[in-house]
Amino acid sequence: MADNHGLKLVDRDDDGIDRAFRADVLEGLRQDQKAIPARWLYDDAGSQLFEDITQVEEYYPTRCEREILEARGDEFAAEVGPGRAVVEFGSGSSVKTPLLLGAIDPAAYVPLDIAGDFLRAAAADLAAKFPGLPVHPVEADFMRRVELPAEVAGMPKLGFFPGSTIGNMVPRTAVDLLRTMRETLGQGSLLLIGMDLVKDPEILEAAYDDAKGVTGEFNLNLARRINRELGGTIPVEDLSHEARWNDDFARIEMHLVADRNMTFDVAGERFAMKAGETIHTENSHKFKRRSANTLLLAGGWTPVRRWLDEGEKFSVVLAEASVPRSAP
Repeated sequence: MADNHGLKLVDRDDDGIDRAFRADVLEGLRQDQKAIPARWLYDDAGSQLFEDITQVEEYYPTRCEREILEARGDEFAAEVGPGRAVVEFGSGSSVKTPLLLGAIDPAAYVPLDIAGDFLRAAAADLAAKFPGLPVHPVEADFMRRVELPAEVAGMPKLGFFPGSTIGNMVPRTAVDLLRTMRETLGQGSLLLIGMDLVKDPEILEAAYDDAKGVTGEFNLNLARRINRELGGTIPVEDLSHEARWNDDFARIEMHLVADRNMTFDVAGERFAMKAGETIHTENSHKFKRRSANTLLLAGGWTPVRRWLDEGEKFSVVLAEASVPRSAP
């Protein structure tokens, strides 16, 4: 039996505007280096465009992670055990989720996502695939602690965070998110998380700037969303998508580049950009084993096991909620 209505936890004003979205956009556009948090790329249109990205030839992470999930089901089941509520952070279309749910005998599934219509449609599809599994979609910003449905309160939890989404955040924010996940899931919980690996910059840049231009449309959709939801006048046709490798920070950066000098309004404020100036829209940090472990430990999670695809391009890590300690 599935609850396909979800719990609406997004904070909106009387005009229906997401307060957090407006605040993040305005704060980001006021900076010398304009920047907007990557989570706002994922409205319903952005979520669909991202699913399209996962199908392009250059974008390897989805294929590599699916390979791991398909090949290691028995090992996941042995490590996780049966009867856990699977809580997926940023569930999107949940295309990888059936591989996990089919392997571990879960007690319930709780997808969390900020794109409500997309969330509920995906939850309904998944409930049809697993008719005996309770499904409780929650529309929420998982960057903040989420109150999970009462139906799963007493169950042990397994957090699921595929796709190396953790790499979208600078280390400070990633640590904060991991700590928030631990608060959401509680003591005794586990976390199964995808983490992309450092590799040849040419492979990385191509994955974020595909020949068909799908990633470019995904990036530009953020400007269209700002115009639509926040009364913006950004001249989208005069912005270009750019992906660049930043070796000092081991990350791919996505930017929207102004092709000319421009001024525009957003939520009643006026902004200006010079030709060549950018809005930094996404980071995608890449990891080595030690950096991945350090990040997880800083966020309150102790790595338990790590799996790689055959080409060793991508990793999936299982971690357990760390017991607080006051000494080494």
